Amino acid sequence: MAAGVELGFAAAVGPAEAWRLRSAYFPSKVGGRPAWLGEAGLPGPTALRCGRCQQPCAFLLQLYAPLRDRPDAFHRTLFVFACRGAACYRLPGPRGPLCVFRNQLPRRNSIYPEEPPPEEPPPDPAAAAGPPRRLRGGAALCRICGCLGPHACGRCRRVGYCGPEHQALDWRRGHRRSCEQHAASGDGSVDAIPEHNEFLFPEYEILIEPEEPEFLADSTVNPNDEQGAVETSKDLKEQEEFRVTSSAGEACQSLDEETLEAMARHETEDDKIFQMFKERIAVEPEQIIRYCREGEGPIWVSGENIPEEKDIPNCLCGARRIFEFQIMPQLLNHLQVDSLGESIDWGTLVVYTCADNCGDGNEYMEEFIWKQDFSASSVCLPSSYKAESSK
Repeated sequence: MAAGVELGFAAAVGPAEAWRLRSAYFPSKVGGRPAWLGEAGLPGPTALRCGRCQQPCAFLLQLYAPLRDRPDAFHRTLFVFACRGAACYRLPGPRGPLCVFRNQLPRRNSIYPEEPPPEEPPPDPAAAAGPPRRLRGGAALCRICGCLGPHACGRCRRVGYCGPEHQALDWRRGHRRSCEQHAASGDGSVDAIPEHNEFLFPEYEILIEPEEPEFLADSTVNPNDEQGAVETSKDLKEQEEFRVTSSAGEACQSLDEETLEAMARHETEDDKIFQMFKERIAVEPEQIIRYCREGEGPIWVSGENIPEEKDIPNCLCGARRIFEFQIMPQLLNHLQVDSLGESIDWGTLVVYTCADNCGDGNEYMEEFIWKQDFSASSVCLPSSYKAESSK
């Protein structure tokens, strides 16, 4: 990662290019199974369960982010996991349905060669592209999610699962039948691991580019101009209205006049922040990642639920945590999570990591993630009060 803000974009990868998303090529990617960096100290099934529903979290994305001035972090990757249950995203704030882990290795290590990986495909790209069953150290990986799989199939004992939920899913997908067939034939083989399944998010490569400063020259709205901020942000606010549940609208009907007036005053400031967010991403509206470990902080989608310093816990080593990158709402367009009912949703996800970058390749260090949602004020606030607040 270079100095300044780096932007990440989702790029589709065909079967012939899938080799680029494997561990040996140090990828940044969305969805599929994690391409683990170090092979020791992987987060276990308990650590990867949702903090609200306790179901297994799916791999959301990983970002390859080495630190140039740290020989012990010559290779360094951040891994983000997310619950598949939409109801778990109703509340903003820390963790909940999300978790993030960091792992790093020096240039000289027991897993990867010191020289950069070749840019051309391996001699047998089809073989290299298949999901691994085990790490080279022998630890089994879950056939469904690609995380640690300490629970073996009770019949063939040759495949692993992270827990009973994924074993049941794999049996429904056909492993029970194929397992019985292999046992009857006595050939000792195991059915191939499908590349994709309904638990995994769609897989994309993340391409990284530096943010260009054009947005400063192209900005046509003064963020200090409350009238302009309210009017210019109205269109995108309306696009976000569908994300607010009907219960929020019902609650508005019972609010007294004093509460509505307070909401009207708050909305003007909130719209200013939202407008600045909109302006900043306008030049590259498809960005899904904003990375800047040292320097500029995150851009917020709302004036509500911005964490204070006391809300961001120190690392287990005692060092403070600093902003490293944020995940943008545009990523939701690639995840196929929309539904007629409740959907996975966020305004932005902000990742904070240990300022001292503690740890080594023998462990995956859990870091901190904060979820901020879009403000619901444009839905609850009557149009008459919005007009008065902009005068």
